[in-house]
Amino acid sequence: MTDQHRTDAQMPAQMPAQMPAQATAQLPAQATAQATAQGVAQTPSPTQTQTQSTPFAHSIRVYWEDTDAGGIVFYANYLKFFERARTEWLRDLGFGQQVLRDESGGMFVVSETTVKYHSPARLDDTLRVTAVLQSGGKASLTIAQQAYLQRAGQADQLLAEGTIRLGWVDSTTLKPGRIPALVLEALK
Repeated sequence: MTDQHRTDAQMPAQMPAQMPAQATAQLPAQATAQATAQGVAQTPSPTQTQTQSTPFAHSIRVYWEDTDAGGIVFYANYLKFFERARTEWLRDLGFGQQVLRDESGGMFVVSETTVKYHSPARLDDTLRVTAVLQSGGKASLTIAQQAYLQRAGQADQLLAEGTIRLGWVDSTTLKPGRIPALVLEALK
């Protein structure tokens, strides 16, 4: 199966030079402590960074609710699986999304996604879903993601892969802003 699914949402062409006042609040203490312990500098990142670090991996079990009438995972559910892996990746780095939103006044929103499907997953399959920063700027990130089928004694099989572009916005006004430097540094 080699279908492609692409959705594009419009992001404003220009990003403001600074985050709104409420978005510059102290970042989560846990993330700050973790970044300090790991030697992460709290300085602004370059305008555009390229990275090829080891992908974060999250395990997901396929349930009835994930499948369609044909007994395979409904195509749009791979976007849900990707979202779960990104959320757990941020949490693993010390950035729970609700705490990040409450303390910084900002949040990530999806502005574009591209997914290529290679093979279907089925009920009770165990998937390994990865996330890795492909590129990052001051106001947006592009995350590369893959979903693999895991079977004991066999090599993982690629099921779907894609990229997700995330923009940072003020959580109240939804106006674009700058991603907190601490978050950018932790993702590198």
